[in-house]
Amino acid sequence: MPIYYPDVLAQGTRPRSFQYGDKDAMLYALGIGLGADPLDEAELAFVHERGLKVVPTAVTVLAGRGTPEPLPRPEGHRESRPNFLMLVHGEQKVELHRPLPPAGRFTTESRTVGAFDKGEGKGAVLVNETVWRDEAGEMVATLTSSSFCRGDGGFGGPSDGAPEPHRVPARAPDRTVEIATRPDQALLYRLNGDRNPLHSDPESARKSGFDRPILHGLCTYGITCRAILQSVTGWDPEPIASHQARFSAPVFPGDTVAVDLWLDGRDVSFEARIPARNATVIKNGLTTLR
Repeated sequence: MPIYYPDVLAQGTRPRSFQYGDKDAMLYALGIGLGADPLDEAELAFVHERGLKVVPTAVTVLAGRGTPEPLPRPEGHRESRPNFLMLVHGEQKVELHRPLPPAGRFTTESRTVGAFDKGEGKGAVLVNETVWRDEAGEMVATLTSSSFCRGDGGFGGPSDGAPEPHRVPARAPDRTVEIATRPDQALLYRLNGDRNPLHSDPESARKSGFDRPILHGLCTYGITCRAILQSVTGWDPEPIASHQARFSAPVFPGDTVAVDLWLDGRDVSFEARIPARNATVIKNGLTTLR
């Protein structure tokens, strides 16, 4: 089913309640590689309940993968359903209105906030926003994701106005952090909820054009946040107000990820690459500090 414009901008979900506990926060931290050295006190703080710290990008998984109830549709509304076989996660941004607690109960609701037409045969970009609120109704986090719908161009929507990617500085990076992933990293990370067989089943990966399973893009995204924690904030998650990036190439479990950082006051630009393959896997990254 194609994208219908402007009807697609009326699509969203009703508030859905959920909760998470310290086990969920620790599992996420383990999934992005923290705790590999159980004697490292800095990393232990994210994977042990004593004084537990929560990685800011855990917000991408802690709401779980429940089935949300769609908003009521206006009379005559045409439902848009992009071709999910041709859809790829293009960009992700999380804004933390306050640091994530080790456990809590919240509500989440989502809506489509943008639809941009690249033209027939050129695809489309859909932008979705998800808001977390606490039990008092106060905002906790806002997640914005962009999806590139390769099979849905030519629906008649606007071609201009899509969010512009952040430009990293032209100078050499101020710091580079290298983080090794494990061969079983995707098998652990998938326990956070994304069980797409592309990340675990060799046969499914081959059918998708890869010779072996690839790491979840959001795992790589979390690894870049880990680099900020390690190299910029002294392992303190509280200064991180937002973290955004564009996905550009896959990471294979076992790769070593080099995260290049540019420090400009409260803005930390970043990109991530795999030196062994000369591949840039994350582009246009920006972390904003409080």
